[in-house]
Amino acid sequence: MQHTPRKRFGQNFLIDRPIIADIVRAIHPGKDDLLVEIGPGLGALTRPLLQSLDHLQVVEIDRNIVERLHREFLEERLTIHSADALEFDFSVLGKNLRVVGNLPYNISTPLLFHLARFADGIRDMHFMLQKEVVARMVAQPSTPDYGRLSVMLQCRFEMEQLFIVSPECFHPAPKVESAVVRMIPRRQPLIAANKESIFAGIVSAAFSQRRKTLRNTLHGYLKPEDYTALEVDPGKRAENLSVTQFVAIADYLSERQLLP
Repeated sequence: MQHTPRKRFGQNFLIDRPIIADIVRAIHPGKDDLLVEIGPGLGALTRPLLQSLDHLQVVEIDRNIVERLHREFLEERLTIHSADALEFDFSVLGKNLRVVGNLPYNISTPLLFHLARFADGIRDMHFMLQKEVVARMVAQPSTPDYGRLSVMLQCRFEMEQLFIVSPECFHPAPKVESAVVRMIPRRQPLIAANKESIFAGIVSAAFSQRRKTLRNTLHGYLKPEDYTALEVDPGKRAENLSVTQFVAIADYLSERQLLP
């Protein structure tokens, strides 16, 4: 039965076999791996993954696709979670989880932040995303793509862009290029769990007005003497600070309880 891609779910189905093979090779699934695929769609990745895996779990929001998957795959090989990945509790699947997927562009950033909450139980993640989003994820300080997304993810994950995927590899073809990224949770996150809230607030405030200096964007957090103690130039912009410098600011404020 033909499935019409649904715009509200951001459905662009991968159809290029060489690219599919490249993604599966990058994931390198082992037969006993605890692996979950987000948004399996019409099964372009699901089928080749099941050739290597004993069992696969998937999270799919589209009920029509859920019905197709139930018809095609045996329950002992495929567990289907009919749910919104943005609200799904990935911790219920177990520890040492591997997560893969061709993520809908319209929810990619909030979904990445949602998944970061479960980083302690995740072994690695491989995603296809809009190329510009991946560029922001892996960007280094003092580059145009470096921003809030870069800092917030890099404090929890080591990330690598693997390869570019052209629009022609999908149906329907999106208007942008895609990229595949590998994300591996840091064994020791750069920011302690009890300081994540202040860290997120600092990063958000610093990048809220990119062209303004830290003296202006962080005036509610830091006084002139604080910049001296931190050895941070208040005349710099947020894009000039490394992830570890943002962590140092959060540590400094938390330890001194100098919170706004």
